[in-house]
Amino acid sequence: MKILLTGKDGQVGFALHKKLVSVGEVIATDRNELNLENPDAIRAFIEKIKPDIIINAAAYTDVDKAESEIELAHKVNTVAPKVLAEKASQLNVPMIHFSTDYVFDGLKNEPYVETDQANPQSIYGKTKWEGEEGVRQHKKHIILRTSWVFSSHGKNFLKTILKLIQEKTSLNIVSDQKGTPTSADAIAEVTYKIVKTILNKASFEDFGTYHVAFEGEVSWYQYACFITDEAIRLGLKTTMTSQDIMAISSDTYPTLAKRPMNSRLNTTKVKKTFMLKLPCWEQEVAAVIKIALSNT
Repeated sequence: MKILLTGKDGQVGFALHKKLVSVGEVIATDRNELNLENPDAIRAFIEKIKPDIIINAAAYTDVDKAESEIELAHKVNTVAPKVLAEKASQLNVPMIHFSTDYVFDGLKNEPYVETDQANPQSIYGKTKWEGEEGVRQHKKHIILRTSWVFSSHGKNFLKTILKLIQEKTSLNIVSDQKGTPTSADAIAEVTYKIVKTILNKASFEDFGTYHVAFEGEVSWYQYACFITDEAIRLGLKTTMTSQDIMAISSDTYPTLAKRPMNSRLNTTKVKKTFMLKLPCWEQEVAAVIKIALSNT
C-alpha cells in the first residue's frame, strides 16, 4: 500500500503522517518535495510513484493574506486539488481532501450539514470551495470539512493565546463568532479509520463530503478564556487571567477577510457512516494545552 500525503508539515499532515505509517508506505511531501503551484510537477510526481491512495492535507491557510495573494491561494487551494483528483481518476485510486467551514457564509442559525449551500465570504473560502468542486469531478473522493483546527504542532489560535497570556496584561477577543475547535490528531484519527474502511471494503461506495468537528460550540472569546484558565490550572506563569480578556464584536475588530459568524458543522453523517464517536472540544483542548506546556 503506497500512500501519497501532501502537506506533511501542516497541522493535519503532521498528525496524519504519524498515524498512517501503520497502514503502508507513506510518501509524505512538503512544498520542496512537491511544488503544488506547478500542475506539471504534480502530474509527473504522481506518474512516477503511482500511489494507491492520495491524501491532500496541503493548503494555503493564511485567511487574511489570501485577500492579497489571490493567485497563490488559487494555485494551492483550487488548481492543485483538481490536478490531484484528475491523476487519482486516471489511476482509479481514492482521494481524500480536506476543506473548511469557511466555505459557508455563517448566516445559518443551526450547525451546517454537508448539503447546505456554500457561499464563501473570503478569498480563502472561495478557493477552498472551488478546490472541493474540482475534487468532486473524481468519483472516488472523500472531502472532509473541518473547523478551528488546533494541535501542539504548527500555528493556531490555542498556541497564540498561550503565548499572549505570558506577554500581555489584557486581550480583546471577538465573542460573536461561534464554532468548534477540532484537533489535528482527531482529524488524523478519523482519516485513518476512513482509509482503513476504504481499503477493507472491496465495494466501498460511501464517497462524498463529510463534516469532522468535535462536539459542542464556543465563541473565540470563550475559547480564549478556557485556554487561559486551563493553562493557569496546569501551572503556567502568566501576566494576566481570563478576567483580563475583553469580549468584543467583530465590527470593532475588522480583519482583511470576512469570517463566518456561525462555523458549527453537523457531524451526524460521518459518525453514522464510519461508526465514529467524536469527543467534546474541552477535553481535547485541555490535553493539547498539557502537551504544549510540557514542550516549552
